[in-house]
Amino acid sequence: MERGVTTVAPRAVRRIAARAAREVDGVAGDVTAEATVDGEATTVDVRLPVAYPAPIEATAERVRAHLLGRTAELTGLTTRRVDITIALSRPAEPRRRVR
Repeated sequence: MERGVTTVAPRAVRRIAARAAREVDGVAGDVTAEATVDGEATTVDVRLPVAYPAPIEATAERVRAHLLGRTAELTGLTTRRVDITIALSRPAEPRRRVR
């Protein structure tokens, strides 16, 4: 008897990638992700809002490492590439009192 094949949809990878990115300190706001799946491998493109004054490069590298691990753990797919686009988010400005 032949065994079936489990297929992971790109939509599932997108959701997992976005969630994994939000789990990293320094990420602020909505994360969007796109993914392609080719057999047992995936490629992910993430738009990442980084909270000012978090270090951009270090935050992106932490996100990349965490995303690689979580995607493999939850889908069983190998991630070939993670492209990250940074969107800086402004710090909340303190309200000024009007007199």
